Amino acid sequence: MKINAGEIRVGMILEFKNELWQVLKSQHVKPGKGGAFAQVEMKSVGKSTKLNERFRSSETVEKANLEEISFNYLYEDDIYYFFMNPQNFDQIEIKKDIIGDKGKFLTENLKVSVSFYNDNPISVDLPNQVKCKIETTDASLKGQTVSSSYKPAILDNGIKIQVPPFVEGGDEIILDTRTFEYVKKI
Repeated sequence: MKINAGEIRVGMILEFKNELWQVLKSQHVKPGKGGAFAQVEMKSVGKSTKLNERFRSSETVEKANLEEISFNYLYEDDIYYFFMNPQNFDQIEIKKDIIGDKGKFLTENLKVSVSFYNDNPISVDLPNQVKCKIETTDASLKGQTVSSSYKPAILDNGIKIQVPPFVEGGDEIILDTRTFEYVKKI
């Protein structure tokens, strides 16, 4: 499906130069001289290469035709994560390198959306927010201003994030899976 360059958004999968590319950053620039354009940073879906490309506003790009299906997470082994379709109970396996760091947030029966291109799974989208538990955190220093003072913390799955000073080890929090940022304490 062809889309205008101005419609490119972060997370989209584009067909460009006979490959699939996931949009990491998209910035619309309108210089004082000349026409407007979209500055897009993309990562190859099949390889680990990145590409920065400029598209004029009048250009069109091919958006990949993806099929999205809901699955429930089951378990993992050394190489794969395993998922089940709740409608027909079909099971699929997806390599860990496709999911990356987001795989650490997978918990049993977590509902995810898997994107397929030509019947091959290419990406897994987690819910926007998940519940996590703080393993350890640094002590907060007295006298720090509340507005900008965050302290490092380690989650029970090993991921390091920044949390406000009132969050302590053992607390449960809500985390944004798109940015790996603290949302709120439960």
